This record gives sequence, C-alpha cells and structure tokens, in this order.
Amino acid sequence: MAKYEVVIIGGGPAGLTVGLYSSRAGLKSLLVERGVVGGQMVNAALVENYPGFPQGISGAELGSLMHQQAVKYGLEVVTAEVTGIAQGQSYNISTTEGDFEATTIIIASGSEYRKLGVPGEEKLSGHGVSYCATCDGFFFRGQEVAVVGGGDTAITDALELTRHANKVYVIHRRDQLRADQVLQQRAFAQPKLDLIWSTVVEEVVGDKVLEELRLHNVKTGQHSTLKVAGVFVAVGLMPNSRNFFNIVDLDDAGYIITDEAMATSAPGVFAAGDIRRHSPRQIGSAIGDGVAAAMSALKYIQELGNGARITSP
Repeated sequence: MAKYEVVIIGGGPAGLTVGLYSSRAGLKSLLVERGVVGGQMVNAALVENYPGFPQGISGAELGSLMHQQAVKYGLEVVTAEVTGIAQGQSYNISTTEGDFEATTIIIASGSEYRKLGVPGEEKLSGHGVSYCATCDGFFFRGQEVAVVGGGDTAITDALELTRHANKVYVIHRRDQLRADQVLQQRAFAQPKLDLIWSTVVEEVVGDKVLEELRLHNVKTGQHSTLKVAGVFVAVGLMPNSRNFFNIVDLDDAGYIITDEAMATSAPGVFAAGDIRRHSPRQIGSAIGDGVAAAMSALKYIQELGNGARITSP
C-alpha cells in the first residue's frame, strides 16, 4: 500500500491549493479526484471575480493552470473515487484505483448540483434537462430555454445562454433575485432574457426530449405551461460528504464542521472549500481554505514527529 503524508480528496481550487502548498513544503502528497481536475470551476465560461485577471479567465483555463502549478512541485494525482476511510495509527483510504495510507487527510470534495426533484427530471436529464449552461448551451442555438434559480449561478448561466438561444426565461420562486447587483443589472438590460417571478417548476414534460415545463405560481396559485427546448437547473449545491459521515462531524445539511484552522472532529483530518460549513463557496475563499488546511496539516505532521500520536476524537 502506497504511503503519503497528505492525501487530498477532491481536485477543485481548494484541493489543488492544498496540493501546491503541501508539495512545496516537501510533503509526499496525493490528490484523488473522481472527475475532472478543477471541480465546478471548469464549468464557468468566464471567471471575473478572481484577483489578477482584469479581463477574466475561463474556469477551465484557471483550473488547468492551478493543476500544472501543483504538479510542477511534486503533487501526484489519481483519477478515482474514494469508497471508504478507516482510522488507525494512520488512515487507510480505499478507492476504486486501490488503497492508500495517509498521515493526514484534507477533504476538499466540494459539492454537486442540487436537483429539482420533480417528475420527468431524471428521465429527461441529458435530453433537455441540464445542470451546466457552459457545457450544453450551444446545443440550443436559435431555440427557447429556461433557467431555474435566482442566484449568481442562475443569472450567469442565463446570460451565457443568451449567446446561443433566442429567448431565455429565468424562473425564480421569489419576487426578487439573489444574484449580485452587477449580474442583476446585466440581466435586466438583456433583451433576450425574461423573468418569471414567484414560480416553481412542478413537472418536466416530454417523451424522448423536453417539450414543456409545468409551472406553479406560489403567490397566486395559478398553473401554467412553458414550451422550451431546454431547462438549466441552478438551484444550489449539495455537499459531497456521504463517504465521510462516520469519520468527521457534519451539520444538518451535510457540510463538514471545521474550526478556523480547517480542522475537523477527527485528528489529522482537515476540510477545505465548498464541503466546509459556512464556506462562501467562491474560488477565492476555497483557495484561502486550502492554504489554511495545508499549513495545519504540516503543523500536525511536525507535531507527530515530536512524539504526538493519532488518537480517537
């Protein structure tokens, strides 16, 4: 079994930052990512709020640069899914590509798209139902589509989709947006974009492909239908914490509870980024978490070398 001083679970900005800092500190480090290195960041067509890029940068490019920089200093990366963690004198991490032993673990597994949970959604996923406007927007050139949500992601997606679609409807359950003011101003000024307020999707309808949405106005009680070729769901994220509930403490929503040093309830286990309770869920904050987690892991390892031992929490 390969042994590492640091095993990082998740390859988004938090995990890649941990990998950069831990590798530069001379710690033997492994990053385990089940999907695409870069995490949710790679789906962003343009990142405009990350310092240092006044013209913006695509999420895919930013993720690639972070990956290259971390690997340059010795970070090892494996594409695999973590299936279990066992605690002993050190930690044994089981994955689909084998088992690894770790002195410390940093969980940076992020989150995944929250679904609407309505009839027809699963059936038509990939056939008109999407969770990534950047990935799938070009499939709907010249057509009418809808975005469900009212936060930054939803409005960013809607604006991205106006580059392809003839009309973009934004369906929001409240009567005002939650997106930041700059995005709101762009949305209100975009002639291709229409907002449908105080409304939820009750059903996604179609035989082989999406044909229409069945809507319900939560204020008036009125039911209606909206014919669209695609619907992009942007109603938030869920933490990827299901493999860690028996190792670390989670809050009621499933996010990992940490202190300001990113330490969890388990000795030698830290968490960073979107998976952590109270995270702002921004690229910049994930990177800050990654720095703190890496430095805490280094301190923990140094203390072990001075005679400390892993004990149960």
